[in-house]
Amino acid sequence: MKENFKKTILIDLDGVLNIYTGNFDKDFIPPIKEGAYEFIKELSNDYTVKIFTTRNRMLASKWVIENNLQEYIDDITNVKDISYLIIDDRCINFNGDFKNLKKQIDNFKPWYKLEE
Repeated sequence: MKENFKKTILIDLDGVLNIYTGNFDKDFIPPIKEGAYEFIKELSNDYTVKIFTTRNRMLASKWVIENNLQEYIDDITNVKDISYLIIDDRCINFNGDFKNLKKQIDNFKPWYKLEE
């Protein structure tokens, strides 16, 4: 009998799930971003959802509970675990070509700084 296996999606907390805009405060996690709850709930139907954050795990766990996400989040980690996909506001999708990669790195801005 084949076990029902879900692929893991690793989602960054700051800048993806919350309204973080670059002003880091180690003792405060910004409010949940509009649409994040519904997205996580839907995603958890087909995937194992883990939150990635470098924040204090207890503070992040409290944030998850305060936003009623605990039934949809499998784990909170500060390690980029093996996963099917990573969703992060600070990444570049490698397209197999190194020629323009350095330029992409040098010109990179997270989504919340694109209009600056």
